[in-house]
Amino acid sequence: MGRLDGKRALVTAAGQGIGRASAIAMAAEGAKVFATDVNADLLTDMPDGVESFALNALDDASVAEGVARAKPDVLFNCAGFVHHGTVLDATDAEWDFAFDLNVRSMLRTIRAALPGMVERGAGSIINMSSACSSVIGAPNRFIYGTTKAAVIGMTKSVALDFINQGIRCNCICPGTVESPSWHDRVKALGEELGSYDEALKQFVSRQPMGRVATADEIAALVVYLASDDSGFTTGHPHIIDGGWSGQ
Repeated sequence: MGRLDGKRALVTAAGQGIGRASAIAMAAEGAKVFATDVNADLLTDMPDGVESFALNALDDASVAEGVARAKPDVLFNCAGFVHHGTVLDATDAEWDFAFDLNVRSMLRTIRAALPGMVERGAGSIINMSSACSSVIGAPNRFIYGTTKAAVIGMTKSVALDFINQGIRCNCICPGTVESPSWHDRVKALGEELGSYDEALKQFVSRQPMGRVATADEIAALVVYLASDDSGFTTGHPHIIDGGWSGQ
């Protein structure tokens, strides 16, 4: 306990899933956490040490205001969306939205948070990527996998450019994680296949461990990357996928 004492952490998409679990886990380790989400109604029942407010990661002004309020030592970019389909299914509107939310939102928050981190001489930026990226391909994840590969490239670039100014930048590449949005995707596939159980079987079967991850398991990695325990770690995609990409 106390690995994040004295640190201020800003989390996007903290209303549910990995974002919420990570906000709670960082608060338990002593951080002053600023849990944000575009839907403020999701930011309820947070523990002590968590301050919640609405933040729209698609809006420059909202991001600038949120970063100014949080003054983060730790930035966890968790906002994102998963599109289904191949390159032949992808529309220009879906492509543009995915890059805006999955990639450009991180550009907004990093660009807003970095000057303060540089001034203080320390900071940890954690970006949410995916094993479905440049790490491994996944069926019907053309847009998603492309954007998450871009996140890995962004992470490496930021890490290198600011490595001598006390800033670390890493990304997390999970496999399938249980969350409300994942359950929505299972239901959607179930409707397409005519069977929820068959859809669930497809999602789980690609995980060699025979199960999907919990949000708490990913949050534990977030805490590590936020803490000084990972002080010699920067510029890397941290794969936590139950062996999926190692097959």
